[in-house]
Amino acid sequence: MNVEGVTSGQQTKALSASTLAFTVCFAVWTIFSIIGLRIKAELGLSDTQFGILVATPILTGSLSRIFLGIWTDQYGGRRVFSFLMMITSVAVWMLASVETYFMFLIAALGVGLAGGSFAVGIAYVSRWYEKERQGTALGIFGMGNVGAAVTNFAAPYLVIAVGWEQAAQVYAVVLFVTSCLFFLFTKEDPATAKRRQSGEKAASAWMQLEPLKNLQVWRFSLYYFFVFGAFVALALWLPRYAQGVYGLGLKEAGLIAASYALPGSIFRALGGWLSDKYGARTVMYWTFLASAVICFLLSYPSTQYVVDGITGPIAFTIAVPLWLFVTLVVGLGFFMSLGKAAVYKHIPVYYPGNVGSVGGLVGMIGGLGGFILPITFGVMNDVIGVWTSCFMLLFAIVAVSLAWMHMAIRRMERKHLPALANLPALPEMHPIHQEHHHMGGAPRSN
Repeated sequence: MNVEGVTSGQQTKALSASTLAFTVCFAVWTIFSIIGLRIKAELGLSDTQFGILVATPILTGSLSRIFLGIWTDQYGGRRVFSFLMMITSVAVWMLASVETYFMFLIAALGVGLAGGSFAVGIAYVSRWYEKERQGTALGIFGMGNVGAAVTNFAAPYLVIAVGWEQAAQVYAVVLFVTSCLFFLFTKEDPATAKRRQSGEKAASAWMQLEPLKNLQVWRFSLYYFFVFGAFVALALWLPRYAQGVYGLGLKEAGLIAASYALPGSIFRALGGWLSDKYGARTVMYWTFLASAVICFLLSYPSTQYVVDGITGPIAFTIAVPLWLFVTLVVGLGFFMSLGKAAVYKHIPVYYPGNVGSVGGLVGMIGGLGGFILPITFGVMNDVIGVWTSCFMLLFAIVAVSLAWMHMAIRRMERKHLPALANLPALPEMHPIHQEHHHMGGAPRSN
């Protein structure tokens, strides 16, 4: 990325403003994780209906990312970001006047546009930084995911103090003010400004979509389906999970969800730095391996056993206590934050001219995880009747992602390093392999 003439002060200003705006948008995007609990009680919703309600904003926030990313490539992030926040604030304000479940779903579609801000911000921020620093910059921007923790921590107190309707209106006002401040205090990114000065036309939407034919883009999307989609899904679902499994109140359940969402957000900058230093591929291995272990432990349901002892039956229970549950979900959030940054480190490197469209697609698929998974969690609760079934599903997703990534890397290594194909299957066979190769493959005589 050509950033000649851009000062460090301009970079910092663009990154700071974008991160703040994304934090507000993400807080709005996940608001139903808290106010949805009150709506569920008022309307008498099932777990499936509740899952659909909290997931509906994620649907529009995901689907909108692809065209918002393209518009950002065409018209610039400053204009698109500001306009997006302004129209979303209107939808959030209208929540207070909704009464039926169907109308809540309609309003939630409008609220979900806040989630599309990610694709806008990724394209906007990446154009302010050189390739060597993009991982760190995008990691810092991605810390805006902390908005989920802000909602899970602050919204319960706000709802208890003024009611969920007024809480939604407070969110709407904050979002509208943020849109105005962003437009006033930011500038067009260097690439957009240069294109306008030269009179060059932006690439058409079809040209922007050209890279999407590559299987690699869809593989990145699966990674993001887990590290981001599952992150959003759990941020929405954990208050309900904590209430159902551990019998906690709204404030305590919100604090647990915030404890999960906080490291899942603030350490994204660390993930970007680690990706710049050690490589995004290495960070993805750390993420998937650790997440697989954690999801496997969390997926074990509370189980009662009775065994025949020497003096009679012995009964005992195996379950994840609250302290261990909190520890594991905080760890899961931490590794997800590293993975989110690592996925987006790849995009400006492989597709520097299509960050908006490729980043939009990857973000869209990831965001769809945040839509599909809460609904699936609710359905699995209603059908299977096991609370930990949500973590069973997440374990399956991360296992598939890890296997696909490893096979793709091995295939790439064999293609570019043909000598790897001649290595023995086991390290212990290396001396035998060397002797056999030295003799030209001829069998040894006795």
